[in-house]
Amino acid sequence: MMDTTITADQIIKALQETLTMVGVSLLFGSLLGVPLGILLVVGRPGGVIESKLVYSILNPVINIVRSLPFIILLVAIIPFTRFVVQTSIGTTAAIVPLVIYIAPYIARLVENSLLEVNPGILEAAESMGATPFQVIWHFLLPEAFASLILTFTTATITLIGATAMAGTVGGGGIGDLAITYGYQRFDTFVMIVTVLILLVLVQGIQSIGNRMGRKARRE
Repeated sequence: MMDTTITADQIIKALQETLTMVGVSLLFGSLLGVPLGILLVVGRPGGVIESKLVYSILNPVINIVRSLPFIILLVAIIPFTRFVVQTSIGTTAAIVPLVIYIAPYIARLVENSLLEVNPGILEAAESMGATPFQVIWHFLLPEAFASLILTFTTATITLIGATAMAGTVGGGGIGDLAITYGYQRFDTFVMIVTVLILLVLVQGIQSIGNRMGRKARRE
């Protein structure tokens, strides 16, 4: 079981690639997903800035993208990925579908977090003459802050799983290591190491997110 051709440098490089994919994808996915989630809440019927047009467009589009399993999305947008980054293989190429995959997912999670805010708080803000932007920035987001922390924790863990699937098409990272060496070369040691790394990453991120969420609620 301990007989393997893989080196420590390869494991470290794969881990760095995974962290890069998760970090960059989470950043750009959040820049797209958070505003979309806010628009879904404030633009829905009865929202702060009710807009049936915006909501009727965003809601089905997000549902359609979210309905696609990541591995199918990854393959389906290869031409677009190649157009954006001039390649369809490697860590950089994997980031494109990861962003498209995680942005609507974050939007839905943000929407759910914001909908948990007591409507009475928003009504009180509007009665005091707050503008829609002030209602969103000073009341809606702060009240949902603890829930949003757990939202991004969930999104990060989801991205880790998606990066592992990206390895099936040469996306790099821990998933690529597991497929190339663990599965195709029947290297049990590699499979055990990659599973342990993913377990540590997920458990660590979840623990940090839970701790931050509890702290935010107490504050």
